[in-house]
Amino acid sequence: MTKYREILRLQSLGFSERNIAQSCGVSRNTVAKVLKKAAEINISWPLDFDMTDSALEELMFPKDKSATNKRMPDFNYIRQELLRNGVNKKLLWVEYCEECRMSNEEPLMYSQFCYYIQKDEEKRRATMHIQRKPGEQIEADWAGDPAHIIDPDTGEITEAWIFVGVLTYSQYAFVKAYMNEKTSNWIKAHVQMFDFFGDVTPMLVSDNCTTAVNHEKSDWHTTSLNTTYHEMAEHYNLAIIPARVRKPKDKPNVEGSVGKISTWITAALRNEQFFSLAELNDSIREKLNAYNARKFQKKECSRLSLFLGEEMPLLAPLPATPFELVEWKQATVQFNYHIAVDKMYYSVPYQYIKNKVDVRITDTTVEIFYNHNRIASHRRLHGRSGQYSTVTEHMSQEHQKYLEWNGDRFRKWADSIGINTSKVVDAILTSGRVEQQSYRSCMGLLKLAEKYSPEKLEQVCAKALSYSAKPSYKSIKNLLAAMKDSPDDISNASKESQTIEKPHGITRGARYYGGKRS
Repeated sequence: MTKYREILRLQSLGFSERNIAQSCGVSRNTVAKVLKKAAEINISWPLDFDMTDSALEELMFPKDKSATNKRMPDFNYIRQELLRNGVNKKLLWVEYCEECRMSNEEPLMYSQFCYYIQKDEEKRRATMHIQRKPGEQIEADWAGDPAHIIDPDTGEITEAWIFVGVLTYSQYAFVKAYMNEKTSNWIKAHVQMFDFFGDVTPMLVSDNCTTAVNHEKSDWHTTSLNTTYHEMAEHYNLAIIPARVRKPKDKPNVEGSVGKISTWITAALRNEQFFSLAELNDSIREKLNAYNARKFQKKECSRLSLFLGEEMPLLAPLPATPFELVEWKQATVQFNYHIAVDKMYYSVPYQYIKNKVDVRITDTTVEIFYNHNRIASHRRLHGRSGQYSTVTEHMSQEHQKYLEWNGDRFRKWADSIGINTSKVVDAILTSGRVEQQSYRSCMGLLKLAEKYSPEKLEQVCAKALSYSAKPSYKSIKNLLAAMKDSPDDISNASKESQTIEKPHGITRGARYYGGKRS
């Protein structure tokens, strides 16, 4: 028999129902039942000595031979045990009967035992109808069964996957076929769905697929969207709530629509042959229009009329431009401070050499991020492989100066000093077979102007031109090195420079010939 007195005594001492159940050898359900009944009839500890367990049982639970007054199983315990391998209802009933005998209680028959377990399971799985508001939510998912496309040349059959989007209030649906379920088509399907509806809702419940959710960064309580999917949500200013895994009732409208669409669209087209995706989608659109215009079975309206009359006016407007599909990649900055994207090369600041960066790629742009900060942006290159997109500011100072080495720059610099310097620079630039061969000499002249002064360099260039139509960098340098403060010294230095640079042959003296004789 159940120890009613002990249960009430331990409850008065503040013990939990679990501890009371363990101490008295009964289930927590029995403890809770006794305490509830005692509270209802205002019985509490301490009790009179003559208030025995039998008296308490007669007072709280009058004898009735109906099954409901027999000891009921612990349904929470049974539900957990049935999840374990090898455990079934028969085994649990035998254990339940043993517990009843130990406590002098009458057990349920096996059929009654199974009946009450089933009733408890039905209560636990009870569902609630949620009244949706117009323009509040969209549900999106891939349909289970694919359609088929036949290659007209080879006869090969290719599967085409059906995307379904449903407005939860009006049940107005969007359906379209795609060649695969990859991220690109998942995003494209959403963009085309919003365009089909003409507007957008503030919330979207999607399937928990890999194209929507980053499962590596998600757990049971927190869901992390894929980067591209999150960007799309920001573009359309909506919140995306992925359904829980294996919880179809999180998106019941699209799940129900998938079944109806399988009947009224996919199955209705089962006897037709399609030789391209466009042909298939044209037929799907025709069936979809009929599906949306068909009246509900228990309503005097259709999905289309309900959408146009009550839901469409409450939807949020679409942004000015549709979302552009984005692809994310990782790349390593090479030693030439460029990264490779689809066999094209894009520069980043040279400080990031050998670092890994995130690359955001669209049809028109390539953006490069380091630690979530954008460090470079380029117009995307198309056409011949191996093209470079280089921003001068990304280069080191030495490399930037090298890029500035060109004939026009040196001529412009010489013009700022004087006409004679300009003539000398032009003579140097035209002295070689290729202009680039003389860039170092021109840079040397630039340094001479910094070392001495532009005025002195102009004077020396004028004097050098009086001796030669094409003076060299070396002759100008020697003139400036030998130059004194007075103008006369400039003339003497010019003569010395000419003497030094005058070509001469090798002369063998008497000592050479005398040494040969000996």
